[in-house]
Amino acid sequence: MSGQATSSPIVTLTPAPTLDRTYFVTNLHSGAVNRADGVREELAGKGINVSRGLHLAHISAPGIVPIGNADPAVLVRTGSAEFLTPLWVDGSLRVSTTILEHGGTTTKVNENPRPLSHEDWNAIVELTDKTVRETGAGWLVIAGALPTYKESGEYVSLQPLFDRMKAQGVKVALDTSGEPLGYWAREGCATVMKPNAEELAFIVGRNLKTIGDVIEAAREVNAFGVDVVLASLGGDGMVAVTKDNAWSARTAPVKVINTVGAGDATLAGFLAAVVSNPIESGQDDFGVGFNVPIGLKTAVQWGAIAVTQPTSGLTAVEPLPESTLNYSPDLETALDEPAVGKPH
Repeated sequence: MSGQATSSPIVTLTPAPTLDRTYFVTNLHSGAVNRADGVREELAGKGINVSRGLHLAHISAPGIVPIGNADPAVLVRTGSAEFLTPLWVDGSLRVSTTILEHGGTTTKVNENPRPLSHEDWNAIVELTDKTVRETGAGWLVIAGALPTYKESGEYVSLQPLFDRMKAQGVKVALDTSGEPLGYWAREGCATVMKPNAEELAFIVGRNLKTIGDVIEAAREVNAFGVDVVLASLGGDGMVAVTKDNAWSARTAPVKVINTVGAGDATLAGFLAAVVSNPIESGQDDFGVGFNVPIGLKTAVQWGAIAVTQPTSGLTAVEPLPESTLNYSPDLETALDEPAVGKPH
């Protein structure tokens, strides 16, 4: 895929990719020397994971990534060259380490994103815009942590991307975290945002204890200008909220092996369903122009299959488990894992 332009419904941008190393350990002893039973390595980051999942489903979704030129073989070595378009920048690629204990917990340590120069970030914006135009994409996914500028230490600005996509009529799905999450939620530029419960609680600055709390918080984000909020709720499934509608969905319990990357899989599943099931003339567009409920139903299926796999990126998207969709969520249902929000 690298360097080639073909028709694609979706383009992704991962502003801060990472080399993801997963160590498989039978019994992890904290503070002691441990020996891994096996090690896997993959090029990861939220947007990359979305592109990889869509690629498995035979949906073209080229991924734009700034990658440190100290490891020029990384695309081929990790099997990512077919669906990623790199912008090579000076420096090394950050590393994220996952320790996956057999039958136990998952521990993850992420390096901070590598800062980018203004020149490099401007080049990323241009490359992303060019790829969207050449592929005719209707969606841009901006996903993962945001780097800072080398010169100022401030987070890179997404505004040029939002402005260019709006001018082209391209919808933007944003999935980030921390300070940029709160800032861009309030700017209301994204079409879709995909916070988990803790992130949604952070945005609104209060605790979320019930499904009703989640929907009310999501509606605040709708009021900022975000058409659809996809809120991942772990064992409670997922809700999708617009200013006029709310749905919930979940699957039957599955055997959980690794939860890293499950949120990325849900976003990939949502988009896969949305672009594969366009709204026909006369059909309900749910006030947003795309089929939110079928996207949600598929999202939880992809998320469920992701946690049964050992890697942070999907390795297969079938067989998908059954999922149930509720058009009238019970607002009084308590969350299995209440989310704590800190006031702004």
